[in-house]
Amino acid sequence: MTTIEQKYKIGTRRFGRVNWIGLYTLYTKEVLRFFNVWFQTVLSPIVTFLLFLGVFSLAIGNSRADVLEHKFTIFLIPGLIAMQMMQNAFANTSSSLMIAKVQGNIVDILYPPLSAMEVTTAMIGGGITRGMIVGLCSIIAAEVFITVPIYSVSIILIYSLLGCSMLAGLGFVAGLWAEKFDNMAAVTNFVIVPLSFLSGTFYSIKNLNIYLETISLFNPFFYMIDGFRYGFLGVADGSITVGLILLGVINIFIWFFCYFLFNKGYKVKF
Repeated sequence: MTTIEQKYKIGTRRFGRVNWIGLYTLYTKEVLRFFNVWFQTVLSPIVTFLLFLGVFSLAIGNSRADVLEHKFTIFLIPGLIAMQMMQNAFANTSSSLMIAKVQGNIVDILYPPLSAMEVTTAMIGGGITRGMIVGLCSIIAAEVFITVPIYSVSIILIYSLLGCSMLAGLGFVAGLWAEKFDNMAAVTNFVIVPLSFLSGTFYSIKNLNIYLETISLFNPFFYMIDGFRYGFLGVADGSITVGLILLGVINIFIWFFCYFLFNKGYKVKF
């Protein structure tokens, strides 16, 4: 089995070193794919976010002590938004590849003169876009009910990009690995959702005992949510610098891992 680079002889393609038109076209396809079912891919996560917010506000809200010097509801909002962003970035790339493999139209991205780098970048970019749109719409929806402080827009954007990129990459790997929807459901239910819920979304890790707090510091999801929350509140459970470095390294590793797997044709037919 040849690699995509060998198949298309990247160095001599008439499109140049990078097929920008093809990359942009595939990225646009990925974005339009989830926009065509926006009721499910964009509106549904926002409704879920508002339900979480409403339930916690009504059940706990005023009876809960301040967390990180802010009311519990204010503390909760950034974590819920970040969780929705990550889960949707993962869902976009994983479902795109899974559906393409099941329906047999995976050839639509294998036959065109696109390198593994271009396919990987375009599909991860689509996942990032979905996550960012869900995040933006969730912030707007939250502002309708509660005034959320914003400490640093740049920090919010940086951590949004890093978190969505990380989960989009993981979704790409999961989509390549999964052979049926049960496999994908297992990854989502036993890996993505638990790591999201156990990352300080609903609580400060400083309230945990020393052992659980230490374990939380090894969860990369924690740094995404903690940094994203810092962008709103100006306070954090962990180190923002460590979070930036760790998420940056993880993203680089995941991107190259995605590239390596797709270039080798892992569980896809040429």
